[in-house]
Amino acid sequence: MTQVFHSTCALDCPDTCSLLVTVENGRATRLRGNPDHPVTQGFLCAKVARYLEREYHPNRLSTPLRRTGPKSNPSFEPVSWDEALDTVAARLAEIAAQHGPESILPYSYGGTLGYLQGSSMDRRFFHRLGASRLDRTICATAGVAGLLEAYPQRLGTAPEDFVHSRYILVWGANVLSTNVHLWPFIVEARRRGARLVVIDPVTTKIASLADWHLAPYPGSDLALVLGLMHVIFAEKLEQCDADLTSLRARAAEYPPERVAALTGLASSEIVQLAREYATTSPAVIRTNYGIQRSERGGRAIRAMSLLPALTGAWRHTGGGFVLTTSGAFQLNRDALELPELGPPARTLNMSLLGHDLTSLNDPPVKALFVYNSNPASIAPHQALVHQGLLREDLFTVVADHFLTDTARFADFVFPATTFLEHTDVYFAYGHYHLQLARPALAPYGQAKSNVEIFRLLAARMGFTEPCFSDTDDDLLRQALDTQSPFLQGITLERLEQEHSIPLKVPELPNSDVTPNFDGEPLAYEPPLESRLGAERDPRFPLELVSSKSHDGLNSSFGYQPHVDAETAVLEIHPADAAARGIREGQLVEIFNQRGALRFPARIGPFVRPGVVRVPANRWPSFAPEKANVNLLISDRLTDIGAGPCFYNCLVEVRPCAAV
Repeated sequence: MTQVFHSTCALDCPDTCSLLVTVENGRATRLRGNPDHPVTQGFLCAKVARYLEREYHPNRLSTPLRRTGPKSNPSFEPVSWDEALDTVAARLAEIAAQHGPESILPYSYGGTLGYLQGSSMDRRFFHRLGASRLDRTICATAGVAGLLEAYPQRLGTAPEDFVHSRYILVWGANVLSTNVHLWPFIVEARRRGARLVVIDPVTTKIASLADWHLAPYPGSDLALVLGLMHVIFAEKLEQCDADLTSLRARAAEYPPERVAALTGLASSEIVQLAREYATTSPAVIRTNYGIQRSERGGRAIRAMSLLPALTGAWRHTGGGFVLTTSGAFQLNRDALELPELGPPARTLNMSLLGHDLTSLNDPPVKALFVYNSNPASIAPHQALVHQGLLREDLFTVVADHFLTDTARFADFVFPATTFLEHTDVYFAYGHYHLQLARPALAPYGQAKSNVEIFRLLAARMGFTEPCFSDTDDDLLRQALDTQSPFLQGITLERLEQEHSIPLKVPELPNSDVTPNFDGEPLAYEPPLESRLGAERDPRFPLELVSSKSHDGLNSSFGYQPHVDAETAVLEIHPADAAARGIREGQLVEIFNQRGALRFPARIGPFVRPGVVRVPANRWPSFAPEKANVNLLISDRLTDIGAGPCFYNCLVEVRPCAAV
């Protein structure tokens, strides 16, 4: 029997695609984009087009595992769910009794964009337990903090409106790799005469197709924005009735000549960019989260988001700015998570996991429960993270699809369902369509959903509150019970029938978009660990960018050989390679005070001079050093939002023959 099911891609991507799954006799045989969805438009990225390989991969976990060897050289044996759940519940209860419940730390992030599997029964469980709470900063908090300093909500220009744009400024966003469903709207806008400008220190795929590519130094974006504002004010190109006194004064301190020295761009380029952006209408800025992975990144996003209000771009369909659309998805998270189930508890920053596992006391972290994440691969200051995970006294549980690097440190590993195997409702951060997906497939082997795992653990812990018996449909109805005007009229019954429903967000043009132009000063100082920073070290003259790979998605597809090959290379400009005697394909060592890694060199105009790139996030277990590029990254935090500074890192590169 052949059936076609509606589903939704749950992966950490702005596009949150609507899917059609062909199932023959219980086995999925085809996965394709839904042609009727206005953003998915019938196609998938290369990653998800091959997702059925993941679904049926021979290395996918199908039964719970228990570690039998030491963490430094682990081996695992299968156990029953009953034995695994009983043992985990008993150990968590014992640890809470001996060290206090705050000694237990949950660790999760964007392994799914689903509300149920990402932040419902799991949060209830840890709140009731009294565990430490997690500040989920690893990706987006600096940018969100910056955006909320300027605007009351996290909203932005819809992708469908890009077709009306005449000037598209893609700033620190590799659309073709990390937001590919925006590309057809950009293509249509260009067909109608739009100019595409890309700002990125890396020659990304979209940069190579742009009308103009500017390559500033990493972390200098705030300086560039202030330089653009300087020109806009100096040439009276602003179209804004707000009181701009303080902003004018600040921008006056950043003439093009000064900004050129800070960014590495020519002053003439800064002037040209400001004039083109301010005088072409409609103009839209698309940025992503790369910019805010810098020590000055939060305020850079804030300043950048002010540009369309300064120039009047919000007044035109196809104008504006977008970092994220997630603020429109105002589902009832409190009803899902029930924070009142437990007492107030300390909050630990997930970007400081290495510190939390090795230095924290009163109490120390004695148990770690990881799901929807892979910190052994994705967290900064990797050597310290691995040191903490190696602690034999740290009881670790991991729920995942594969035996990831984090799972290799675990005492118990739970097999988790994929998004094709469970129910969920999904937000997006690149469009405004709420989507429901029901299981298209039965769970693989003995895999269980996160909701079911924490429901079963709650029963074994003796949690008798009725909320732990809520069904998936109960959770869906609770999430949809919201007073947000964006979601009025959206019910579970409608979602069952329509699968995807557009939110009722304000449409452009909107002349009332007036941000907060005041607030904390927007003065720029180079990141401490940068070529002009106060902590620059002459031993490490190159700036490292560890941006996302094209075929990978964070660490989700790192088990695939072609993804591993893509993330096992160092890209270097010909001038920097020649100065170091490096030849194409030669094995080189990249190093700083935190560690060293070896990669074959790829020489070309892939990065600007003074910058090298190693794509993130290789599975450390595949590397000779059992580490990836995050070994070189500090755990310094951003200016606001307490996020990681992945893109502020100084290194040197040398041929391995010289070691």
